Amino acid sequence: MNTTDRTANGRTPAIVAMPRSSVPSATGSDAPRPPERHVGSPVRAVLQFDRVRAGYGTTTVLREVSFQVGAGQVVALLGPNGAGKTTVLRTASGLIRPTAGRVRLDDIDVSKQAPYRHAARGLCLIPEGRGVFKSLTVRENLRLQVPAGRPKSEDGIDRALTVFPALAGRMSVPAGHLSGGQQQMLALARAYVTNPRVILLDEVSMGLAPRVVDEMFQALRTLAGTGTAMLIVEQYVTRAMAMADSVVLLNKGTITYDGPPSQLDEQAVLQGYLGVD
Repeated sequence: MNTTDRTANGRTPAIVAMPRSSVPSATGSDAPRPPERHVGSPVRAVLQFDRVRAGYGTTTVLREVSFQVGAGQVVALLGPNGAGKTTVLRTASGLIRPTAGRVRLDDIDVSKQAPYRHAARGLCLIPEGRGVFKSLTVRENLRLQVPAGRPKSEDGIDRALTVFPALAGRMSVPAGHLSGGQQQMLALARAYVTNPRVILLDEVSMGLAPRVVDEMFQALRTLAGTGTAMLIVEQYVTRAMAMADSVVLLNKGTITYDGPPSQLDEQAVLQGYLGVD
């Protein structure tokens, strides 16, 4: 098992299977999986992996990994604990450099570039554990996300608060004083401020109450509707598959499936790939 894909306390998160009836629509009501938005239509790739090998030191985690995320697409990256999912996100964001193959953003090879170069091209990583600045206020956390060279306007912040109104009354509160759910809202709200081209999300629902998870996924649907590309690693497999245009299954650093969720038997995925009965 790849220990770099563990949580901070050394335990790997369990894969959670939720009944189909519990997956809410964008309005919060129960609904079946929405139709795939890009079937039959060419989609311009925003993020591409081309035969990528990557790992830690002498340990290879990813082996010949190739897939892409198109503009406006939601891709769910699923697999058992230790499959290399977090390593994919770290490689995509520049935190890990591939030992072979290429990572492209908007068809530009960024494989050897520093993480800030990836961010400058519109890539936003929301890691497991939220990653907010706990000593700074909510407003300061949001203002830090305004891209360099742009005026310090409130437009992006106002846009984020329309999606996460619960933060509006907490703007002067240090992020460390927020609940876990509010901290995750803040992490997503910061993505709205940057107006990113592609978002990488690592276990956005980890440790949150079901009601808060509902709010998170509604916010993600809203953001996806703006044309932002998303690559999601998520423990709630049924939620991820319901939202995704495409699913990539990863096992032991190798892709075993890359295609629409409609061609997958969800229960077979849960049992065969993720070990859920």
